[in-house]
Amino acid sequence: MFMSQRTQVVYSLLAEYVRSPSLRHMREERSLAKLALEIVTKLDRDSSVWKKWEGPRDKILEVAIECWIPKEDMLDFLNSLPGPALTMTDLEQRMKSMIEEEYLGDPEPKLEAECLAIYQAEKESGTEMPAIIGRLSDYVGAQWQRLRDEKRAEDERRSEEARLERERRLLSYADCPWTQIKGSKFVYCRKNGRVFQLKPNSDKSLTLYRVQAVDDDASGEMIGRYRSRGDASKVVAKAAYEPEPWR
Repeated sequence: MFMSQRTQVVYSLLAEYVRSPSLRHMREERSLAKLALEIVTKLDRDSSVWKKWEGPRDKILEVAIECWIPKEDMLDFLNSLPGPALTMTDLEQRMKSMIEEEYLGDPEPKLEAECLAIYQAEKESGTEMPAIIGRLSDYVGAQWQRLRDEKRAEDERRSEEARLERERRLLSYADCPWTQIKGSKFVYCRKNGRVFQLKPNSDKSLTLYRVQAVDDDASGEMIGRYRSRGDASKVVAKAAYEPEPWR
């Protein structure tokens, strides 16, 4: 019976598996899971366009890709493993493929100096490459939370600075987009020197008013109710240049 190459691969692995004299072994969940992994691994390896990345090379690079290990040292280590000789182009393009096509994370620039310092210290101590990769991978993983916290704090700082700048413009009679001053329940904007107020309603719609001051207690002239701030902004763009009073 004719079998394709992929079918032959599966057939060979299954034939080897059923040679076991123990039915209990053949039905064991762990043994079946191991067989399934062997089949998938063999098929993936044979169908891959990256022919030099056999054995553990791919798995090692997947872990190391975020660790800022010098490429020359990484290449030397990978070439010490079984498989055809890799060139620097092989390494760089495989890393690029992993990042862009397989969606692995690329190295975080903020961790470069720290990772290289750890790598150099471990290398000088004689630590072997798999252990260095493991330590750096653990370190990078632990630092992601710190970087996320720093980014969140920076985003909050910039957001507050932008809000304060809008508030300053609003209170100094300069035109400004919608903003909410500290302590206010509503949002205000000033356009063409005129102040507009938006009040939220229980049904999540917004009521737009033309007011004389940035003051929650000040009465104003109702213009209409709108589904979103964007809808209200379209009306403001027109109302700000209509002859007073605008209705």
